Amino acid sequence: MANYADRVIDQVIARDPNQVEFIQAVKEVLETLSPVLKADKKYEENSILERIVEPERVIMFRVPWVDDSGKVKVNRAFRIQFNSAIGPYKGGLRFHPSVNLSILKFLAFEQVFKNSLTTLPMGGGKGGSDFDPRGKTDGEVMRFCQSFMSELSRHIGSNTDVPAGDIGVGAREIGYLFGQYKKLRKEFTGVLTGKSLNWGGSLIRPEATGYGCVYFVEEMLKHNSDSLEGKVVTISGSGNVAQFACEKVNDLGGKVVSFSDSDGTIFDPEGIDDEKLAYVMDLKNIQRGRIRNYVEKYQGATFVKGNPWSIDCDIALPCATQNEISSSDAKNLIKNNCLAVSEGANMPTTPNAVECFQEANVLYGPGKAANAGGVAVSGLEMSQNSIRTNWTRGEVDSKLKSIMQSIHEQCITTAEHYDCHGDYVTGANIAGFTKVADSMIDQGVV
Repeated sequence: MANYADRVIDQVIARDPNQVEFIQAVKEVLETLSPVLKADKKYEENSILERIVEPERVIMFRVPWVDDSGKVKVNRAFRIQFNSAIGPYKGGLRFHPSVNLSILKFLAFEQVFKNSLTTLPMGGGKGGSDFDPRGKTDGEVMRFCQSFMSELSRHIGSNTDVPAGDIGVGAREIGYLFGQYKKLRKEFTGVLTGKSLNWGGSLIRPEATGYGCVYFVEEMLKHNSDSLEGKVVTISGSGNVAQFACEKVNDLGGKVVSFSDSDGTIFDPEGIDDEKLAYVMDLKNIQRGRIRNYVEKYQGATFVKGNPWSIDCDIALPCATQNEISSSDAKNLIKNNCLAVSEGANMPTTPNAVECFQEANVLYGPGKAANAGGVAVSGLEMSQNSIRTNWTRGEVDSKLKSIMQSIHEQCITTAEHYDCHGDYVTGANIAGFTKVADSMIDQGVV
């Protein structure tokens, strides 16, 4: 007879056979829980796995809005309130054409365990829409956000569900969403994170995911008597996470040699220093340009189609999107003597690629641990809103680094406790799971 985790995985597949990304996320977590499930039968006796793979609530709604030509448009939107056992739902909003129920369920499921690892009292959720803000005017984005929030406002609150930004949802979108929420609810409260500093935001929040990803790989290297000093680093993506990961690598003495977007990858063997990074930030954030434009300004760089995983490196930081590192990419990185991989994106490494890294003893930091810095500082923003104060940049950065060190310690000690030494995947999954599962048992069948 199949073991407990396998039975629940089979139930998920039978119930939602077309939700590929969600099934992948469920398998990735449940398949590593065998040590704790065998050691303590209370999880099976309380049907914890059956309950933890089902969202507490799925909200789906239409978003009608009017474009600049006066034409009515309609998009589909969701909010997945997955688990509130340890705190209010917390997780980003994503505006991108690829958004669907499977992707948001996978992201919300991952968020439950990521938030648990931060040590902050936050449950897990995720949301978004298939709306694409690219190419839209500010007026169109504003009207969409106002329509979106007109429905979402019924379901969120500072003690219920606190969304943040994600792909396609930056400071502009958060501003429009917050303004509409404030108008509808007649209250100024910390219901969204990622806000501008003038009205309740936190210092370090834009940098947090990228910084945290680098702090995590720094801890992995320290644990193995090594450091980032002098290391060659490849980064995928060229958005917020990738940019600030590059900034922190530079601070710690490493050399970043790549960025990418959906067109391809730039490779700069001289390194992307702070001056070049400032150009990339202007190119991507202000000009809304493509990363290939980099080679027009910096003649020593080259642009190629595809991803950066064939470039020689010591450290790889996937900061683009899910499933961007295949098994063949992993083999390229291993062949080129890559020492460590730290995930800045959510689930960017396919299961087969993860196996390749683990078999080759490459240090591998899974996203729910390595990219938890963003939601950690969102939690710190919630704390600042609650006590009506603002911490300094240094204070927030210090707290972020401390949280990432704590997450690393949880991964290592939990893996060692269950005789899985150095296995960051198992350590992160079990540490995140037990806190949520024990809280669910404490609170009864709800």
